[in-house]
Amino acid sequence: MTHDFLDPRLTERRNPRSARLDALSAAELVALQNAEDATVAVAVAAAAPEVTAAVERIAAAFRLGGRLLYIGAGTSGRLGVLDASECPPTFRTPPDQVVGIIAGGAPALIRAVEGAEDDVNAGIAAMEAERVTAADVVVGIAASGGTPYVRAALGRAQGLGATTILLACTEPPALLRATCDICIVVRTGPELVTGSTRLKAGTATKMVLNTLTTASLVLSGKTWGNLMVDLKATNAKLRDRAERIVMEAAALGRPAAAVVLAAADGDVKTAIVMARLQLDFAAAGAALQGAQGHLRPLLGDPPPVQAGDDPTPEMR
Repeated sequence: MTHDFLDPRLTERRNPRSARLDALSAAELVALQNAEDATVAVAVAAAAPEVTAAVERIAAAFRLGGRLLYIGAGTSGRLGVLDASECPPTFRTPPDQVVGIIAGGAPALIRAVEGAEDDVNAGIAAMEAERVTAADVVVGIAASGGTPYVRAALGRAQGLGATTILLACTEPPALLRATCDICIVVRTGPELVTGSTRLKAGTATKMVLNTLTTASLVLSGKTWGNLMVDLKATNAKLRDRAERIVMEAAALGRPAAAVVLAAADGDVKTAIVMARLQLDFAAAGAALQGAQGHLRPLLGDPPPVQAGDDPTPEMR
């Protein structure tokens, strides 16, 4: 018997631990999936050197006014769009600083678009439509390692001078490696359901993307300690959070925090500088500009974490 059906990609292999998947009870299915998910963080940790190198490239691009562009198909594309869309409310980034691109466009966010991941011309066109330049970083997301749409986009981005990064969950083809400045390969192994990369590969992808944006934006001065000082208060929850952050950071009551936030045009970071240094809006803005947007050079350490802030001491 030949084994021609075996695929060299880890994400397409059968998982021996789930070979009897359809014979398991609900409790056994939950336990098995949880056990498989528990391996993902270990696989992500093994790729830490490459993730670190990517964060440094992205942070450097941000300092020079460049952008981060994610591009992918299917689950990979949706996760890129999700991570990009969360940056403006969390870090007050301009909408075009972190961009998510998915094969097939907006319709592919909610349903599969036939053949989109195989359209190499569309991958090339996406880079040209976004006017990619040498100032930008383009991260191609391809769990299976070689999606044609992503491969073509990275090739075009390289030709335009951009920094190119591949995020995959299996070893990519040698030619694709050569197209990229950095390859982040998170070897999550065979899926619970063979080939279903929305599972462990999807979880690993989400973890890495969280790290790329969070770490690079922290390096850009978007937090003070772990306080979200550059958030954009676009709803009641975020307005409440903004007031609480200003209260804690500037030792103010809620009414006073609301007043200074209003005077700062809703900008949490500016409000903190105004309250702590007794500056008006213009002077606080100038001070922040002089510190390249970082609060620590202006104000030193943030307030210490209060003992009551940790609701889960049993997890330590």
